[in-house]
Amino acid sequence: MSLWDGNAKIRGLLLGFCIAAAANSSWGQAKEARAEAQTQYERPCRGALPCGTTNQPRQKRRDVARFAARVEAILSAENASKAEWGILITDEATGEILFARNAQEYFSPASNMKLFTTVLALATLGPDFTFTTTVEATGSVSPDGRVSGDLVLAGAGDPNLSNRRFPFVKEAEHDGAPEKVLAEFADAIVALGVKQVDGDVIADDSLFSLERYPSGWEIDDMVWSYGAAVSALSVNDNTVTLTLNPGEEEGGGVSYTVEPWSEEIEVENNVVTGPAGLKPELTLLREPGSRRVVVRGTLPIHSAPHPLVLAIEEPAEHAAHLLKHLLEARGVQINGSARARHWPEPPLKTSTRLAEHISVPLAEAVQVVNKMSQNLHAEMLFRFAARTSGGAVTLDDALKFAAGFYESVGIEKNDLSLQDGSGLSRRDLVTPQAVVALLEYAAKQARWAEAFEASLPIAGEDGTLADRMKKTSAAGRIHAKTGSLDHVMALSGYATTRLRVSRWSFRCSATTLPGRITMGRWCSTPSVRRWWKSWGQSRPHRSGSPGLTELRNPSVLRFAGIKWA
Repeated sequence: MSLWDGNAKIRGLLLGFCIAAAANSSWGQAKEARAEAQTQYERPCRGALPCGTTNQPRQKRRDVARFAARVEAILSAENASKAEWGILITDEATGEILFARNAQEYFSPASNMKLFTTVLALATLGPDFTFTTTVEATGSVSPDGRVSGDLVLAGAGDPNLSNRRFPFVKEAEHDGAPEKVLAEFADAIVALGVKQVDGDVIADDSLFSLERYPSGWEIDDMVWSYGAAVSALSVNDNTVTLTLNPGEEEGGGVSYTVEPWSEEIEVENNVVTGPAGLKPELTLLREPGSRRVVVRGTLPIHSAPHPLVLAIEEPAEHAAHLLKHLLEARGVQINGSARARHWPEPPLKTSTRLAEHISVPLAEAVQVVNKMSQNLHAEMLFRFAARTSGGAVTLDDALKFAAGFYESVGIEKNDLSLQDGSGLSRRDLVTPQAVVALLEYAAKQARWAEAFEASLPIAGEDGTLADRMKKTSAAGRIHAKTGSLDHVMALSGYATTRLRVSRWSFRCSATTLPGRITMGRWCSTPSVRRWWKSWGQSRPHRSGSPGLTELRNPSVLRFAGIKWA
């Protein structure tokens, strides 16, 4: 099919990977025709063509033809030619397709899945939405400070019960101890005069079903922060930091600390202090479901402390124990134990609110999701939006709700197959045109389009793009979401030309075979920069320097792609 075929159904550009998927004939079928239906969400125009285009054949603009030729040349280079690419670029103002390749095929989105999740959250909850987390009592509080029942820490889906500082500026910043919010709860309870609790300290995460790990996550993910268990109650991103400190003598032991305090982690420390100048060599072992963490290896003498951020497998239990520990440290007597309440256990009846924490607005929370590619936060927003707006309790319910939402805003039913909200699942699949349709929809939402774009990393400036495309004409002009899995690199978002007459929406994903992982770097930074820069080389730049030139028509470009090595 020609790039300019009137039946192209292409809205943007995406890079993805999945040769097996592309080869599957059922995945290559034409998309089902669907009747229009009224929804509560504003929808973009839909049909077989991008918005603003017609079925009338048109002649390629010369600048477009030159740009397409340069993209082809880049993709034909030795490294790139060993990959399979899926690319789509359109002019936002006219809907004109500037370049396309495999735009209707399935690819893995990796963390570009977070674009879908943050759009879902912003559209259904609104940019000003806040979470309220509370500590309540099931019994009364006597004048002498005795709570006759249990204390209940009620998880409300807030992903930022931590010491993270807002607003987000350039990079993640922290203020105070990682258990800061729970410490504030403990202080507030003590300030009320509470001295004794007859019952238990209960952490209630029943807002979400007890499904910690979506389908397609791998066993190795469970150990580290990026694979932290999903729960409606998340303290410090459901992680603890094990910090190793080298000793004063070679061959001596290595000390360690764990923050915040946790009963879930029992460390077996077999690390020794090695000679100065050597690289740290560490091995960490933890069996699923076990509290025992074994660390072995060497740390060079006089080296900096070495932090290992580990995931918590039982978030609610961890939160209950931590709150009990903080209260006892402040002199409160707890007669009961620390425990969790999960769905579908019977609800707890509380009578007295002792403390509460109100989150930052959602518009600020999504910046952590996209700029830092925070998996747990994406999963929590995904499930909370589905629970609040669609009544979804289980993960399957949430996936069905999300699929219906994406279809309602202009994404073809068979253009995505989801298993989670973060993209960590290796079973997630999307097409380039699905990503472009999503970007197109988001750009038209007056209420939250600005908040959505502001959540994306900026090339050469912040987030996961802080160190990419520095000191290039793309720096500061590309706002894009990164993504990576084994042998996958992805990039999707918007870009504005130097003369601000052209803007891109794009996704770039790279897939490589073992031994050729460096291909991802080529895809994720240099090639995107070269594509973007080549658009301005059709005619001399006004300043005489390389860069993007003024186009005859103001344009917004969207693209995405994939390569296999």
